[in-house]
Amino acid sequence: MMKKVKNKNPNGITFGMISIIFMSVSIVLILTTIKIYVSNQIYYESKKVNKLQREVETLRAERVILRQNVESLKFKNRVTDTIFDIREHE
Repeated sequence: MMKKVKNKNPNGITFGMISIIFMSVSIVLILTTIKIYVSNQIYYESKKVNKLQREVETLRAERVILRQNVESLKFKNRVTDTIFDIREHE
């Protein structure tokens, strides 16, 4: 009579396989969620930085214009002062 040989490797899906698959999927989901969160934070911070850079450039351009206006007013003031001085001496 032949003895039946038992399979030492069970056929089908075992609880160990399911737990490994579940842990793998969980790790992938956690890492993906972290990556998405970090990417979003970088995006929003870069938007803030770009806005601040635009404001700085605008303020620098405005400063140049204001300096030119001040210089022209100084020149105009000096010219009118000398005209008044000339008229007073006459």
